[in-house]
Amino acid sequence: MRNLLNRFAKDESGATAIEYGLIAALIAVVLIGALTAVGGSLKDKFQNVSDELEAAPTK
Repeated sequence: MRNLLNRFAKDESGATAIEYGLIAALIAVVLIGALTAVGGSLKDKFQNVSDELEAAPTK
């Protein structure tokens, strides 16, 4: 029984998978934050272009 508990305590294979999962989650959070910040300014740029095109004289 003691050997089983010692092997269980030394087994780190699951810890590696959890670490990779945490890294992937952190990257996803950073990407969502960056895209949200950039998305707002990108929307404003396209709105400005749209407004200028509507205000342009037509022939």
